[in-house]
Parts: sequence; structure tokens; C-alpha cells
Amino acid sequence: MTIDFAPLTLSLGELILSPLCPEHAEDLCAASSEDPSLYSFSHTPIGLAQCQQYIAQALAQRAQGDRFPFAIHWRGRVIGSTSYAGYQPWSWPEGSPQQRSDRPDALEIGYTWLAKSAQRTPCNTSAKYLLLKQAFEGFEVHRVAIQTDERNTVSRRAIERIGGHLDGVIRGHKVAADGCLRHSAMYSILQPEWAALKTVLEEKLAAY
Repeated sequence: MTIDFAPLTLSLGELILSPLCPEHAEDLCAASSEDPSLYSFSHTPIGLAQCQQYIAQALAQRAQGDRFPFAIHWRGRVIGSTSYAGYQPWSWPEGSPQQRSDRPDALEIGYTWLAKSAQRTPCNTSAKYLLLKQAFEGFEVHRVAIQTDERNTVSRRAIERIGGHLDGVIRGHKVAADGCLRHSAMYSILQPEWAALKTVLEEKLAAY
């Protein structure tokens, strides 16, 4: 499904999600270099060359309609990246008012990583809030999916804190960041759950 969400910039307080571009390479390099040991379960670029390659690949996926990558800005600097991916158009019965061609019925939030200095801050919750709000209220999707390595307990707790429901684990799903065969923990949030979850997330953000 070829959909380009541009121009799409999302913001909340000090946090901004802007379309990823080649000019972000040095900032991403600085962010991931704070503590490379944090990324054993994720494909996070380390060093300028990897960051440039990471951005080029992300933009190629965007051109193919497979991904929309963002740079995460916080307090005036880039502290990581996240993306929409896995857009799913559904085929509804003929004549259904649910049929659409300009936006997905379901999508995934993924490719998310943050610099060490941005972890244990409101950054992840704020970013997920913005992405979920746009997905459910802007695109009016029926389902948002989030996945992570089954072994990544930090990521799994973070997904569960923002309301992700564990649908199950796909064994032998793909190659993991460390070269092992990855079992993926698959989470989802559905449209009917959004209103209540939105209130919970807003209360968490207000408490920071």
C-alpha cells in the first residue's frame, strides 16, 4: 500500500516527532553513542556511517510505502527515532462504507530507540501518545501493533505501560539484532480501547 504521510510532524510540549532526513545523521550518532550497550536487542545504528546507512534505508522504505520514519527531538536535540510501519489495507465487503484507499486500516509502531539520557523520562510515553493519537484519531485505524524481542524485558514493560495487550509470541519470527533466531512478543491496541487508554496516558504525562 503506497501511502506517504508527509508532511507529518507531531509535537507535545518539549517533544517533537519530525520526518527523518539525512541531516539527522550526526545527531543520531551522538544519541546512540551515549551507551551502545543498551541496544543488544534492537537494530540501532552506532557510529556516523551506520547512522547514514540507517537513514538511507529508512527513506528507501518510505519511498516504497513500507515505513514512515521520524526523528525524536527533545529539549532541542535529537534523542532517537521511531516509525510507522506495516501499513495494512483491508478488503471489506463490496459497498462497505469502511473501505478506504488513502489511509491504512491497521499499522505498526516500531523501530523505536532512545538515547540513554532520554530513557526513564517522559520521552517514550509522549512519543507513543502522539503516534497512537494520530493513528486512531487522524488515520482512524482499527488496530495498532507493537512488537519486540521476547527477551527484551525492558521494552516489553514499556509497551505494557502504554497499554499494549500481549497477543502472543511468534517463535522463530526473524533474525534478532544479536544474530540469533528471534522469538517476537506481539502486542496490540484496538480502536475501542483508545478512549480509555488516552485518558490514562494523559494522566501519566500530567504527573511528570
